[in-house]
Amino acid sequence: MSPSDAEALPSPPTSPAPARGSIRLEGVRKTFRRTRGGPEHAALDGIDLEIPGGSVFGVIGRSGAGKSTLLRTINLLAAPTSGRLLIDGVEVDGTRRSELAGLRRRTSMIFQHFSLLASKTVWQNVALPLKLAGVPAPEIDRRVADLVSLVGLAELAHAYPASLSGGQKQRVAIARALVHDPEILLSDEATSALDPETTRSILELIRRINRERGVTVVLITHEMSVVEAVADSVAIVDAGRIVEQGPTWRIFSDPRHPVTVELVRSARHDSRSDIEAAVAHMPRNAEHRYVARFDGTAPVDLGPLAPDARVLVSSIRPVQGRSQGYAVFESREGEQPVFARAERLGIRVESLEAGPLPGEDPGPGPTAGPIV
Repeated sequence: MSPSDAEALPSPPTSPAPARGSIRLEGVRKTFRRTRGGPEHAALDGIDLEIPGGSVFGVIGRSGAGKSTLLRTINLLAAPTSGRLLIDGVEVDGTRRSELAGLRRRTSMIFQHFSLLASKTVWQNVALPLKLAGVPAPEIDRRVADLVSLVGLAELAHAYPASLSGGQKQRVAIARALVHDPEILLSDEATSALDPETTRSILELIRRINRERGVTVVLITHEMSVVEAVADSVAIVDAGRIVEQGPTWRIFSDPRHPVTVELVRSARHDSRSDIEAAVAHMPRNAEHRYVARFDGTAPVDLGPLAPDARVLVSSIRPVQGRSQGYAVFESREGEQPVFARAERLGIRVESLEAGPLPGEDPGPGPTAGPIV
């Protein structure tokens, strides 16, 4: 999903539904033995995490970091080896069958692969969990009609999966996940097999479900652009531990752990080499070139930095209503006045001809210029 896709997501016009489905993990550890009699491997190693009810929470990390195991502990598909899981402030451990069944109805999952029954229509696929639960036929009809309309498939209710696109199949899977009116919706890489345009539409649908129905959404993904587009908060997982967490806008504007820095840079393509490549063949019209970084705390305005600023290239996008990104500009103004103004305005500025941007390995070459 590209940055422009993230920018295009509109804010839902509806009023938020009451929040429900708060999640809390305390010291959660999950171990496996890869071979019989072999040493234990900690897939999760002391996870402390609190997810407010009614929020959209992103969990991101590299392959093998423990993301999916973390997600599966929330509905006890992977019971913790130690630690506590609390839903709406009440501890659940799955020791009682009735408690486990209740948890599974309160939490529902959508996956990368849709797992639809090819021999059943859209309507029948959505209705199946209700039939298995013994729900009366009139109630089934009411719920299914509501859900296929919610996911935008009312006209395809009697179509079979073979005739649907990938995005439409995922919409069926989302409708099916909502049939028991869950408090929590768990998404395990649900958009990773979709093209960018379809990803955008599915994220928009998930956010609308969150706003209108008050459902807590936990997104597991390896795509930073997904959490940037839709998540209220995000946790970065590495080697079974949470290495960083916070509001999405803060994580993107000021990543602190090396893993987070790398994930953000790889998603935004704003490394030193990316920026230099973008302007390398542009004719120079002023003596100085600068990079201005906007973290969402200051207005995106180059005028106060240099009255004659000429923008060469920029990448600015909204994250939780805060404008973030960078702009490369030319100016006849020297470094001293530009850096002084930037310091007063709270904007990070660097001379492009100097060294690497903050947090990067300078390697051989000139030393970085002043950064404010």
